Amino acid sequence: MCERNGQAFAALQAAQTLSPAARRGFLKSLSAGAAMVVLPMGMAAALGAAPARAAGRTTIKATHGAGLCNLGIFIAKQRQLAKGDGVDLEFVVTPTNTDIVTLFGVGAVDMSMIPYSNFLSLYDAGAPVRVVAGGGVNGCLVVARDGIKSAADMKGKTLGTFQADTLEVLPYDWLKKAGLSFKDVKIRYFNTSPEMAQAFIGGAVDAICAVEPYATQTVAARKGASVLSDGTDLYGPQYADCVLAVRTPLLEKQPEVVRAVIKALLTAQQQIETDRAGALKETVGTYYKTTLEAATLASQRQPVMIDQRNQTQFILERAKSMKEMGYLKKLPDARMFDWGPLEKVIAENQAMFTGLKLKSA
Repeated sequence: MCERNGQAFAALQAAQTLSPAARRGFLKSLSAGAAMVVLPMGMAAALGAAPARAAGRTTIKATHGAGLCNLGIFIAKQRQLAKGDGVDLEFVVTPTNTDIVTLFGVGAVDMSMIPYSNFLSLYDAGAPVRVVAGGGVNGCLVVARDGIKSAADMKGKTLGTFQADTLEVLPYDWLKKAGLSFKDVKIRYFNTSPEMAQAFIGGAVDAICAVEPYATQTVAARKGASVLSDGTDLYGPQYADCVLAVRTPLLEKQPEVVRAVIKALLTAQQQIETDRAGALKETVGTYYKTTLEAATLASQRQPVMIDQRNQTQFILERAKSMKEMGYLKKLPDARMFDWGPLEKVIAENQAMFTGLKLKSA
């Protein structure tokens, strides 16, 4: 667990007391990583700012989110799928979504299963990070209470989401398509998916943009609630959500470790596609704070897809929205991706890769 002390946590706590506009500015600064937040030396050492090696093995520390797009990395961790290649995957638990970005941005962890939008913010700020694989596709949903049936009905209503997240980009694009903007709604930012789900179920907000399995959970739990957009109406099928990002020092000095994790994720995808019920049973309760029934239904909306090379242009297009929202100073190019390790793993594991249901090729 990230200890609740030191400069990093003090800065994160201070952000929670700011107005939405002020918090947006804070997050833009926070995206710069070490430029804004400096982890105390003891904390950085405890978290492991560099991969640890022992007896021929390497321990990789990673952060992750709460959505079903993380199912692949959860199964890879639970079943120790990288162990055969000499790599142990270790999670650093983060209290809030902001912590995930911070710890990865300052180099306290080696890699992160992170929303592409958060990655864009870090990359724009100059953090030494690259996208090397995907996580899951689809699964970002705009859910609204009874009486709200379209984007036009959202005028003057309250929308819950996360800052600089794919769950903020989708409603921004959705409203824009309808001729509206964030100025037409009241935005309320949350820290975690369970927190936001409970706020919607309890009537504290009119609508939310949630990730699975929490979107399905909220529709079932609040009478009259419905899904207004599942993202495919905007982006088409199989749009990216989370990506596997790594810090470039690891990529340059230990590429074999990065490949081992990617191979583990592809293996996890294969196992999930073969036995989705078993994978969900293994992770609901531990990683997903919802019912097995809700997670099973939700998993159809957000499948695991590790090979997301075909999402390169989609993510670059979403950077335009991020820039319009004020999170990016400049538009990135394809150099923020490094598909080389993924392609090498695919070449060495053709039989497994060919059998995957979801992939770019």
